[in-house]
Amino acid sequence: MVPVDDQGRFTTEVADWAGLNVFDANPGIIAALKERGLVVRHDNHVHNYPHCWRTDTPVIYRAVNSWYVRVTAIRDRMAELNRQINWIPAHVRDGRFGNWLQGARDWSISRNRFWGSPVPVWRSDDPAWPRTDVYGSLAEIERDFGVRPDDLHRPFVDSLTRPNPDDPTGQSVMRRVPEVLDCWFESGSMPYAQVHYPFENKEWFENHFPADFIVEYVNQTRGWFYTLHVLATALFDRPPFRTAVCHGVVLATDGAKLSKRLGNYTDPEVIFTRQGADALRWYLMSSPVLRGGDLRMSDEGIDAVVRGVLRPLWNAYVFFCMYANADSSEGSWNTASEHVLDRYVLAKTRHLTVEVAERLDAYDVPGACAEIESFLGTVNNWYIRRSRDRFWAPATESEPRDKQAAYDTLYTVLVTLVQVAAPLLPLICESIHHGLGGGTSVHLCDWPDASALPRDDDLVTVMDRAREVCSAALGVRVTRGLPARQPLRSARVAGRDATTLAPFTDLIASEINVKSVVLTEELDADTRFVLRPRGKVLGPLLGPATQPVMAAARAGEWLREADGTVTVAGRNLTADQYELVLETAEDRPSAALRSADLVVTLDVALDDELCAEGAARHLVRVLQQGRRDRGLHVSDRIRVDLDLPDELASALAPHTRYVADQVLAVDVRHSDLRGAREAGSASIEGHEIRFAIARSEAGAA
Repeated sequence: MVPVDDQGRFTTEVADWAGLNVFDANPGIIAALKERGLVVRHDNHVHNYPHCWRTDTPVIYRAVNSWYVRVTAIRDRMAELNRQINWIPAHVRDGRFGNWLQGARDWSISRNRFWGSPVPVWRSDDPAWPRTDVYGSLAEIERDFGVRPDDLHRPFVDSLTRPNPDDPTGQSVMRRVPEVLDCWFESGSMPYAQVHYPFENKEWFENHFPADFIVEYVNQTRGWFYTLHVLATALFDRPPFRTAVCHGVVLATDGAKLSKRLGNYTDPEVIFTRQGADALRWYLMSSPVLRGGDLRMSDEGIDAVVRGVLRPLWNAYVFFCMYANADSSEGSWNTASEHVLDRYVLAKTRHLTVEVAERLDAYDVPGACAEIESFLGTVNNWYIRRSRDRFWAPATESEPRDKQAAYDTLYTVLVTLVQVAAPLLPLICESIHHGLGGGTSVHLCDWPDASALPRDDDLVTVMDRAREVCSAALGVRVTRGLPARQPLRSARVAGRDATTLAPFTDLIASEINVKSVVLTEELDADTRFVLRPRGKVLGPLLGPATQPVMAAARAGEWLREADGTVTVAGRNLTADQYELVLETAEDRPSAALRSADLVVTLDVALDDELCAEGAARHLVRVLQQGRRDRGLHVSDRIRVDLDLPDELASALAPHTRYVADQVLAVDVRHSDLRGAREAGSASIEGHEIRFAIARSEAGAA
């Protein structure tokens, strides 16, 4: 019994409210029930209710007849074929999608609308002479109706009628049923419908099905992914695709859904103009949204991409061009350098090529982004920083072959990097590729051949450890409020394998700005290892027995075995079930490396000599900024006039040559700059200074 018509009004079966909309009838129904004494309680509740997404009017639930696909008959086979699909993220296979398949019901595929693809079924209009015809081609329709239709939609298709062949009276007529197909049925038919299979392209389709790859948002596990899977199972007994990427939802900053009506997001055209299309692309590609998580869109996040990815990439390219052009030199592909920094960065470039390829092959786009971003830190914050003297040294003062090796190495790194990053940063990589003389588009290049780059795993391992030591030491400086330009007397690196860093103590000393680096395998007495069992790993394995393990670890009651395992609370934990962390006394200028059993400790005591050298380095930074502010070329020679307090001038006197060399000054003079219009000013170690910079007639370096 369905006492509601197609307009949402009560029928004559509900005589008191016949012709009235079901929502409008509510007050009258409640009043009538109260008059009859049948209402126990009457309250209003505010709650979510489905509304039409086009008109914002409330939806009426009404029983209607429908055509179904008997999904329950193939449900088990759908689950079996699902196991052949590579889902990204992997948990979707047996989780969100697998659970949905287990509870799959028969699928209603028809809708009572005018627009849509008509259900191709004709029925007799006389129940006394029942007959049902289902048509699967235009040829079959032409055979029975004598017309080959060129319009498969209503109302034309509804006009096709014929006498019921089973009715000897000739009175009943075959008429099309009024329903149209659910659009999801059409979407699920896409792989073969798009090529008009089986009437055309039969061989092509059978060689291209299942699809290699599909991507959509995660709720399509109940939509497009699902309907594709139902029909592929029913028709072909195969999964519809080999790999499916389920991305999450992009939300507004406040967590609400993005809405054109609400305008709760920045117009992409504005982002393209202000931050660049590459910035938005990377922001999305590197986010959790491509691993099934949700993303709260923010302009600040896109700005962070500009600062952390686009600028470092562009700056590395500009650095190369600036010095190569100054020397009238061109880089070339060369992997034969013997310099340790060149060998290291080339080996890291090989690693980048392999790792990004593996990540992309596994459809792990955020992982590929993370590899590239980490590599940019290697190039800018280590290789270029530690090689800067090789690039800017005047040709007459440097070893020509070493300088050219630096150019060739950086050129090789940049050429490879933009080819690897091009799928993720297509526009900036195209620009750099052409700037490096790449000719045709970077997007037409082959993937870089990793075997063409040197492999040196031992060097990479030890150099990465040296970089971690530097990072930890610089972290101690930040904690202690000691700027990186302030020299310190020494650093002590203690722990297992500390002596493997011996070839790189000069590099470490230069990076963290200390006079010497001491290596020892003896840890200080106030340094200890702390065991942290991984509860998420142990919980499913040990159950309630996990708690004694955690308690013993907190109490320090554990033993480290020679084979890399740990014994705690009578249980032997393997390397993937625990983490060992070094801890030092909070009042010490020390930091522990998380990836190695090492502790770095700085001697933070300062004397007059160290303070004077720090002031000299500060002065260099001020003058370098002054050069940039005056638009001088990186190779321009300059003259410097300084107006310094006597105390500071005396402290800086031994470092005059150092300052001049660093800023390419042919002359550094002490002058009275009071009232000089062109003079700049700065504060160094609490002293106010003035300086003037002029381009020297000696010209470029």
